[in-house]
Amino acid sequence: MTTVMILAAGRGERMRPLSDAVPKPLLVAGGKPLIVHLIEGLARADLRDIVVNHSHLGEKIVAALGDGRRHGVRIAYSHEAGGGLEAGGGIYQALDLIRGDPFIVVNGDIWTDYPFARLPRRLAGEAHLVLVDNPPHHPRGDFALRAGRVAAAGAPKLTFSGIGVYARRLFDGCRPGKFPLAPLLRQAMERGAVSGEHHAGRWLDVGTPERLAELERALTGNGGTTDEHG
Repeated sequence: MTTVMILAAGRGERMRPLSDAVPKPLLVAGGKPLIVHLIEGLARADLRDIVVNHSHLGEKIVAALGDGRRHGVRIAYSHEAGGGLEAGGGIYQALDLIRGDPFIVVNGDIWTDYPFARLPRRLAGEAHLVLVDNPPHHPRGDFALRAGRVAAAGAPKLTFSGIGVYARRLFDGCRPGKFPLAPLLRQAMERGAVSGEHHAGRWLDVGTPERLAELERALTGNGGTTDEHG
């Protein structure tokens, strides 16, 4: 069984003042919290074993989602004290809750039509990343994709979508505490151990009030489109 971890522990500084009272993954667009859009997409792909990490206002996430039963999934929680552990530290802390190898990780503040059933259940290397076209707020991108392999250097670059599949061995040698994920991925890229794909469909990093409003317009038919990747 493949576990999906949804990263929901961020403070959401760019989303303030909205995130002062509501954790970013619970902000609503199209009548549903962002994290519920993701959970429903995962359930459609029969990915029903979910771990959610939380820190800022995390009790509200637990209260809203419960055990996941109402959405047809099973949810376990990983609480991060002291304001969160960043992506790498958060995943590492939750490894005991994660079943399967590899496992999937999804950022809790994105909206996408990516078909999660397409993610690989086995890896030849240490990670598989879904990349998207560069949005206006991130025009330089993150990584290069050539012949199904992801590299830190090279051009043109695409943007990491926040959707990845990771082998447990990617975290070998890590220690508990706060640390980012990106350096681990870049080291794995240097070893040629990261595969990838380009999703040309709809995707939005819902990182600011303006982008949340853009998504609301797109989902309710009041103008705008998430095809702009912004």
